[in-house]
Amino acid sequence: MYTDPQMSLFGEGRMPPPLQDTTPTPEQARERLASVLQKLREAESMPFSDRDARMWTDVVPNMTKWLPDDEAEAIRAEFTNLMARFSGES
Repeated sequence: MYTDPQMSLFGEGRMPPPLQDTTPTPEQARERLASVLQKLREAESMPFSDRDARMWTDVVPNMTKWLPDDEAEAIRAEFTNLMARFSGES
């Protein structure tokens, strides 16, 4: 009998789903966003690699979804302004 070794990925013996809830709390999102903003505020040149800058450009707006609308908008605006400071760098 032939058994495809990849079939175990989809059937018996597969990894169970994570047991902990990975949904961030507003406090966790706020803490992480504050860290990113502080790093940008203190930097004299782009503190992130090109890859990380693109990643944060996607992640920051998504992380703000866990915050109240007015706070989220303020963080997105500050992030955009801080990132714009470095847009002319190569």
